Amino acid sequence: MYFLHVLEAKGWYFLTTLLGGWPETAGVAAASLVFALVVGLFIALLRLSRWRLLRFPAIAYVEFFRGTPALVQLFVIYFGLPDTGFQPSPLQAAIVGLGLNGAAYLSEIYRAGIESIHRGQMEASLSLGMTPASAMRYIILPQAIRTMLPPITNFAIVLLKDTAIIFAVGVVEIMALARNLVTETLQSAVIYLIAGAIYLCMTIPMARIAARLERAKRAWQ
Repeated sequence: MYFLHVLEAKGWYFLTTLLGGWPETAGVAAASLVFALVVGLFIALLRLSRWRLLRFPAIAYVEFFRGTPALVQLFVIYFGLPDTGFQPSPLQAAIVGLGLNGAAYLSEIYRAGIESIHRGQMEASLSLGMTPASAMRYIILPQAIRTMLPPITNFAIVLLKDTAIIFAVGVVEIMALARNLVTETLQSAVIYLIAGAIYLCMTIPMARIAARLERAKRAWQ
C-alpha cells in the first residue's frame, strides 16, 4: 500500500524528471552504435586478413574489450587519458568507451556474416577484374548484411541498456537523474522501477524490429 501511495503522490514527478534524461541516453546510444559499426567493420576486415601482422592486433583488441568490464574501460578513458594530456568530456568518454566496447562485439557479427558468403563469390569477383576491396564492398557485404541485421539490432538493444553505466563518468542521463531523485526523496524502489519502465518502453520496439528482421532472414534463406 505504501508503494502505491508513493507512486500515486509522486509518480508523475518522478516520471517527468527521469524523462529529462531520455535525450542523453538515446543520443549516446545512437552515437556509440555508429562509432561501433564503423570501427567494428574495420576490426572484422583485419581479422579476415591473410597476414598475421594484421590479424593479431585485431584479435587482441576483441579479446581485451570483450574480456574486461565496460565500466573499467570508461574509467580508463575518462580518468586515465588526462594523464596523457587529453581530457575528454563525459559525453565524449561515454561515446568512445561504449563505441570501442561495442566494436569488439560487432566485429564478430561482421566476421560471421562475411564468412557465411561462399568463397566462390569472392573468387568469381576477382576473376572478373574486381579488386578485393571493391568485391567486398559491392558483392560480399550487400549479401552478408541480410544475415547481420538481426544480431546488429539485438546488439543495439544491449547497447541502449548499457548506457545505464555512463552516469559513472558524469553524463546526466536516466540513471544519473534516478540516483539524484533517490538521494532527494529516498524512494529508491519506485524511482528505479520507473527508470526500468522507461528503458523497457525504449527497447520493446527495437525487440519487435529484431524479431521481424529474424523472420525476414529465414524467409530469404
